[in-house]
Amino acid sequence: MKSVSAFTGLVEFGPRFRSNPAISHVLFDFDGTLSLIREGWVQVMVPMFVEMLPPLPGETEEERRRICQEDILGLNGKQTIYQMMRLASRISERGGRAQEPLYYKHEYLRRLEDRVVPRVAALRAGKAFPDDYLVYGSRQLLDTLSYRGFVLYLASGTDERYVKEEAQLLGLSHYFGNHIYGALDDYKKFSKKMVIERILKENAIPGGRLLSFGDGYVEIQNTKEAGGTAVAVASNEAHNGSGLFDEWKRNRLLGVGADVVVPDYRDAEALINLILES
Repeated sequence: MKSVSAFTGLVEFGPRFRSNPAISHVLFDFDGTLSLIREGWVQVMVPMFVEMLPPLPGETEEERRRICQEDILGLNGKQTIYQMMRLASRISERGGRAQEPLYYKHEYLRRLEDRVVPRVAALRAGKAFPDDYLVYGSRQLLDTLSYRGFVLYLASGTDERYVKEEAQLLGLSHYFGNHIYGALDDYKKFSKKMVIERILKENAIPGGRLLSFGDGYVEIQNTKEAGGTAVAVASNEAHNGSGLFDEWKRNRLLGVGADVVVPDYRDAEALINLILES
């Protein structure tokens, strides 16, 4: 693949990667894939889980933290409620009295506000620039795809009302139009798999014409199951622009079949050219 020489940063290809000039529709995850407004969410969720999870006899806090982190990151990309369902299950397994998962979700969102609210306020007041909270090169990638006429979709495990608000603040809404979807309190009414099925059905296209970008296993796995091309974004959210992989994401996403792994979009043009090579 001669186009690889056009890359200036890190890029890794899965063993089954093939270029596909037939791609016409593109699906994006939001948090960690485009938006960094919620960067640090893991540092909010893990302590909450550790606090609420009853310890086993002889179990250290560090051991409990490791279990909680594995549960949380293992479900990254799914709706937040699934992580809370896992917490409730863990609590019950250990003999505790678990609340409804929605209770834990609302408590998590309340705690997360300490990070998110100041960022949103700074964006609204013009004290922060939208690109300050975008994965490096995001706008260049979206501009490239829009210019070439691709139909773009956004689907997030974060609640839909937050996704739409934050996409607007980041100046992204116009790329996606009415194609912005997010989690609902009735979690059975939304999933990324449902969004993919809707894209294919409404546009009467085969899965092979779909390209997705995501930093969670769900969108990668669902895209591959549909026959599409999946780009894993192993974004190092705490060091945006470093050009370095988040190794946990990289390993996890290659493991579920990602075709390409990038740390950010510094090579947006080269990446799209390569994916579309005939």
